[in-house]
Amino acid sequence: MRKPCLTRRSFVVAGAASLTVPARAAGVQPTPSMRGGANNYRPDAPIVDRIGGGGFWMSGTVRRAGDGAPLSGQRIQIWAHTTEGHERDWHSHGATLTDAKGEFRLEMPQIVPAFGQAHGHLAYDSSDFETVFLRPVMASSQDTALEAHFVLQPV
Repeated sequence: MRKPCLTRRSFVVAGAASLTVPARAAGVQPTPSMRGGANNYRPDAPIVDRIGGGGFWMSGTVRRAGDGAPLSGQRIQIWAHTTEGHERDWHSHGATLTDAKGEFRLEMPQIVPAFGQAHGHLAYDSSDFETVFLRPVMASSQDTALEAHFVLQPV
């Protein structure tokens, strides 16, 4: 017996309008913390408009596990080894909040290699969801932007 193939078109025709969450977001798994992500983390970094002189953009999204809904007003801390300081320096840390679409963006100095890799650090560390630390590695140390995406598990 052949199993029916569920395509986007057949799903919409079958009555997807009655769903309260996007069908493709159902079952979205939470983001696990990455090894080394918490290195040089400093709790309560201030919310800032920009870290240092800028020139590099760190951006991403924050969604809720399960239904994938965007989360607004979530605090994301960002830090890195940059042209202006080491990742352990206070002035290399800052935080920003997500907008209504669950998106964040923060300008900072150019990230440079530390321990052989150009990488950033990001953390979600508020109380509504489980803490997640990310350490994305840049494809090239010449890149001027890096994205990181969070899917958070409610506490």
